[in-house]
Amino acid sequence: MAADTQPDTGASERFEDVEWDELGGLGLPRRTQVLVVTALAYVAAVAYDVFVTDDAILSGTNWLFVLTLLVGVFFVVWPLVENRRLTAYYWRRFKKNRAAVVSAVYLVVVFVVGTFGPLLLAKPELNVLAAYQPPVFLSVDSTVPTTCVGQSADGLCHGTWQYPLGTTSDGKGIAKLVVFGMRVSMQVGLVTMLIVVSIGTAVGTSAAYFSGLVDEVLMRYVDIQQTFPTFFLFLIVTYLFKPSLFLLITIFGFLGWGGIARLVRSEALQRREESYIRAAENAGASDGWIIRRHLMPNVSNTVITAATLLIPSFILFEATFAFLGLTDPSTPSWGQVIASGRGDLDSAWWIATIPGVFLFFTVLAFNFVGDALRDALDPRSEGEA
Repeated sequence: MAADTQPDTGASERFEDVEWDELGGLGLPRRTQVLVVTALAYVAAVAYDVFVTDDAILSGTNWLFVLTLLVGVFFVVWPLVENRRLTAYYWRRFKKNRAAVVSAVYLVVVFVVGTFGPLLLAKPELNVLAAYQPPVFLSVDSTVPTTCVGQSADGLCHGTWQYPLGTTSDGKGIAKLVVFGMRVSMQVGLVTMLIVVSIGTAVGTSAAYFSGLVDEVLMRYVDIQQTFPTFFLFLIVTYLFKPSLFLLITIFGFLGWGGIARLVRSEALQRREESYIRAAENAGASDGWIIRRHLMPNVSNTVITAATLLIPSFILFEATFAFLGLTDPSTPSWGQVIASGRGDLDSAWWIATIPGVFLFFTVLAFNFVGDALRDALDPRSEGEA
């Protein structure tokens, strides 16, 4: 008789039709609420900058960089803060690699200096009279600099704190160029990575979940895309239009996700057969809900590791193009500074060497961090740790 008092929910009630709030949960999380408000504010700010103001507040690259930072806050930093126990577990595994810890500290410094430094420093300006100044605590023959800004004694020109890392052949301070180059490297690495990971994850999980014709079409497109020479497309576009950092990021971002898509698809195919996926399907969950709430979170560890290892590749691409003179000459870049000093290695070695050292250690640091993240996030490496 007690059964007669229970409400009849109906056997055909779908997963999405269940009133979760009445069952005591699954209301809109605070993070989602803040995310929606922030997204609306971001779209409004971009629209105002594009359609209302005469002079752009931020360039397209900077807007993409802001978007990348917001995504990092909501989908990386916030979850780490909320799941402190899991974060502590991953940190214990990560810190076993001492080189990765040092590399992470270095990358945090590069990120902070590169992000906020250009806001506080004036852009390096041409000053021919200050050309070839040596770094502080070093000295060169007084005939090397155009005019010695520091102290000159015994036929030697000594470095000065006005230019702590010396100057280039056109008198620009290398310290400022290095700081502005940090921002360029972070923008290229992080923004391009975000585009690649977003598209690659969506394509990879969709191909694995739907399989059949959808999988075949998506993967054949990936095959075609990966055979297309992105480098030559970049050359053609820069020939037709003014070269810019925005073009480089968008071309390599929208055409470089094939490898991530394949990696995600391989991982998602294994997750596709898990019992929780079957349970969600039997409960009436939609395909999009299953992909978003089950497949994507469960391939995130693979994605994070692959993304970390992708960043140094994009940084090297930008440095290479800048070295070859294929980027915007008005945008300070490590590759650009290295190229400007390659003809002066015998007399002014610091011009090419100092930014080259920063480039080397940045790429190396990302590789160390990527390897450590793979060991920390991959449960299959537990027995090897």
